Amino acid sequence: MLELGGVIILGILAQWVAWKLKIPAILPLLLIGLLVGPISAEFLSIDGTKWIEPVWNGEEGLFGGKNLYYFVSLSISIILFEGGLTLKFKEIKSVGPLVITKLITLGSLVTFFGAGIAAHYIFNLSWEISFLFSALIIVTGPTVITPILRNIPLRKDISAILKWEGILIDPIGALVAVLVFEFISVGAGGEYTKTALIEFGKIVLFGSTFGFTFAHALNFAINRKWIPHYLLNVFALASVLGVFVLSDSFSHESGLLAVVIMGMVLGNSQSKYLKELLYFKESLSILLISILFILLSANINFKDLMLIYKWETAALFAVIVFIIRPIGVLLSTYNSSLSFKEKMFISWVGPRGIVAAGIASLFGLTLVFKGIVDAEYITPLVFMIVMGTVLLNATTARLFAKITGVFLKNSDGILIIGASEVSQLIGIYLKNNNRHVVLIDSNQTNIAKAKSLGLEALMTDIYSDALDDNIELNDIGFLMALTGSADINKYAIQKFKNHFGENGAFRLVTEEEKNDPTNNPKEGLFSHTDDFALLTRTAQDYPIINEVLITDKPHYNRLIEQTITNKNTIPLFLKDKKGALTIISSFNKNTDDTATGFTLVYMGKPIST
Repeated sequence: MLELGGVIILGILAQWVAWKLKIPAILPLLLIGLLVGPISAEFLSIDGTKWIEPVWNGEEGLFGGKNLYYFVSLSISIILFEGGLTLKFKEIKSVGPLVITKLITLGSLVTFFGAGIAAHYIFNLSWEISFLFSALIIVTGPTVITPILRNIPLRKDISAILKWEGILIDPIGALVAVLVFEFISVGAGGEYTKTALIEFGKIVLFGSTFGFTFAHALNFAINRKWIPHYLLNVFALASVLGVFVLSDSFSHESGLLAVVIMGMVLGNSQSKYLKELLYFKESLSILLISILFILLSANINFKDLMLIYKWETAALFAVIVFIIRPIGVLLSTYNSSLSFKEKMFISWVGPRGIVAAGIASLFGLTLVFKGIVDAEYITPLVFMIVMGTVLLNATTARLFAKITGVFLKNSDGILIIGASEVSQLIGIYLKNNNRHVVLIDSNQTNIAKAKSLGLEALMTDIYSDALDDNIELNDIGFLMALTGSADINKYAIQKFKNHFGENGAFRLVTEEEKNDPTNNPKEGLFSHTDDFALLTRTAQDYPIINEVLITDKPHYNRLIEQTITNKNTIPLFLKDKKGALTIISSFNKNTDDTATGFTLVYMGKPIST
């Protein structure tokens, strides 16, 4: 009981440490597992036992016998199902750039064949184990990319490429690894006879059939409301485990393929409960991953680590990171609009993730049980690649971004809270003036209208943490809260000021502040008389944004005075001679002589100049 409770507590503690330090969770999880496992046995325990012993003497321990294998199998099936849910085929099309498609296809092929050949000749592994290893390290994953890039200001297209590569390649890489594993399993006797190949065909057939069929059956039952809402998540969980076990009983080792296919099919369905299912599976995956990786790394013996304690390990790591990854990226980005420095940065950032390490442990256990030659190398080698790439990227990505010149010195993107008609009008102007502008709202109608106007808009709740993990917003430096709720505007400033408003965080004035000019907030937008109701009415009556050149300071003051007295005119920005925009704050009604030659940008009825 002490060991099981300790694993759960240490797992959640590792997740908290990762959140606090803004590093991938897999790093503290693996380090803690190694500490309470092989390191404690070798250096810290008097009697040479591990602090946490998943399996002891084959049959005893926390998960004696095959219990660890069964637990890992079921856990990985849930994690792979959740990964399959994230693969949206329409998103592959909507992402747009051909670069991303090439990275998850051509780039994956380069990694698969390149790393397989390297592992075979550097480590002298069998071809089967070499290509299983290469299939496992195809996967990157958003859980390792996001923490690394969260605090690195990059151009949106670079962030988008790395983000979508991680999201899309996760289930694809898992599927390739599963297929290679199944192929090795049917040839366990050493010969890939006609019978063995038929067995492999059965695995693919049963896995695909069960996954596809039960995904549609579950979706049908959910949409027909045959399942009560309070049982929805646990019923889906039971369905996944049921499909895994059922498929495996018809064709051994086909369960993993079945759950990956099931996740992909269900993830691309039109179920309105999909987001709720995904949220539940993400929460469950966090708990399982926390337990799983401490157990798996603790289960590694010191002799397993010594297997890779040689120069060949460093050589294999260097070939994969410094040769194979750059080749894959350069081929995938050939003839793209990316500069050479941008391609080099994308080549540098390729940390392997949780799915790779988890599946490697499961496959390693299975193949060792079957007596496959060189199978004992799978788990330590993949763990080495995972830990090495995560450590390398976590410690050097920011520096390398500066070296290659892709680090944005000025975060001049603008995040607008609220996607109303006013926000859409202002957003279009900002976009036409070459500013990266993002609108967020929880109203689906507003978001749909904003997207139809060509604006980047996200449907999200500001009370959630979803925005904090969105690395495509790393170039945001200004925040404008333009909703009709004073409480939401104030909360947005309070929550996101440091993250998205480093260069300025502003909100609309409230009704009370509007009627009391002496109580003018420093973060107030535009003028102290412009609240949401006035902006909305002006946008409806005069949906146009005007510009007027400022000749001198008195001229500017006269223009500002007109916008205050004229209820149909609202000052927005100052534009300098180079086109750079400055948000006008209600707190600063005057400016200095530098306003000469600037352009006043305002919304509403034209004013006399």
